[in-house]
Amino acid sequence: MFDRYVPDHKKYVRDLITKGHNARTGYWREYGGGMLLFEADSLEEAKNIVANDPLIKNNCVVYKLHEWVIIEC
Repeated sequence: MFDRYVPDHKKYVRDLITKGHNARTGYWREYGGGMLLFEADSLEEAKNIVANDPLIKNNCVVYKLHEWVIIEC
């Protein structure tokens, strides 16, 4: 089931990039699982972005959302 939605997930990530979210996606080769990194203006927007990912919408993966605060140097 997972593989069926990977093309839609990739298209979704490309759309996020087009919209300025600087998204990147990949997987952990040695551990299994993956990660989607992106920028959002708020935690609520981030939750919506995750909820609309085809892998999430089709119950292919379980996720944890973590907010990362970048410190300007």
